[in-house]
Amino acid sequence: MVTAILTTPEPGTVIRPIYQYSDEQKAHIKALREYADTLLLDPLDPYHKWELRWLNKPDTMPRYMRAAKWKLTDAKRRIEGTIKWRREFRPELIRPDEVKIEAETGKILLNGFDKDGRPIIYMRPGRENTETSPRQLRHLVWWLERAKDLMPPGQESLVIIVDYRSTTLRTNPSISVASKVLTILQQHYVETLGRAIVTNLPMLLNFFYKGISPFLDPVTRDKMRFNPDLFDLVPKSQLDSDFGGDFNFEFDHEIYWKQIVDHCGIAEDGTRLEGYFDGPSNIHTELPSQHSE
Repeated sequence: MVTAILTTPEPGTVIRPIYQYSDEQKAHIKALREYADTLLLDPLDPYHKWELRWLNKPDTMPRYMRAAKWKLTDAKRRIEGTIKWRREFRPELIRPDEVKIEAETGKILLNGFDKDGRPIIYMRPGRENTETSPRQLRHLVWWLERAKDLMPPGQESLVIIVDYRSTTLRTNPSISVASKVLTILQQHYVETLGRAIVTNLPMLLNFFYKGISPFLDPVTRDKMRFNPDLFDLVPKSQLDSDFGGDFNFEFDHEIYWKQIVDHCGIAEDGTRLEGYFDGPSNIHTELPSQHSE
């Protein structure tokens, strides 16, 4: 058993997909950035540097253009909505101590990478340990932000594996909570979900997926897989042994939490330690990429 987390993909991993853009698409990306700059907070506002940090990330504008199917008007509407949401939610500034209690049972774990170099978030609803509250959503968003911290250069998406083993009607999230989660994923982390894998879903909870179906946009629905062969998607060395992989990880809350916080350079107040403003540095070896249109 090991307690050390996996922070890099398997050596030799080819990052996929890597996008190449036409001159017209690049012009749209540039126009979207120019529009987003007109929405920026005043430089004297304390949140200005964090807003600018997000806009400066190389994947932000392309993701919103792709999500809008290259319709600039729609992309402007989408990014303006996310900017407003981020100002209220401040996802990159969630304090570790605010959500630490939610992580005590390991109901959400970030560990390992799939064959395309996407970070893996494991969700185990059967380990639910708190009552429904806004903090549960902030806990989820904390992990989305940490997954983005761990993405290798060129990777823009992540994998979510939902394991329903030992889940009951009491521990399963309500349709209301699930719809809020989907809203955040689909509207404010556009083009970030690479795959959503559902395993060990009991017949008793089939109604749950029927209930959330109206909240699933076609893009998200297309990325969902039920009980796939995980060995086709994740290297054995990176797959948790609970799913038949070779990574025999032992969850110890305090050890795990400290590793994540330290690795990502998160300060007690939710800001970043010196040298970590743009995320963990030098954590990934140079990985090959396969370009796709």
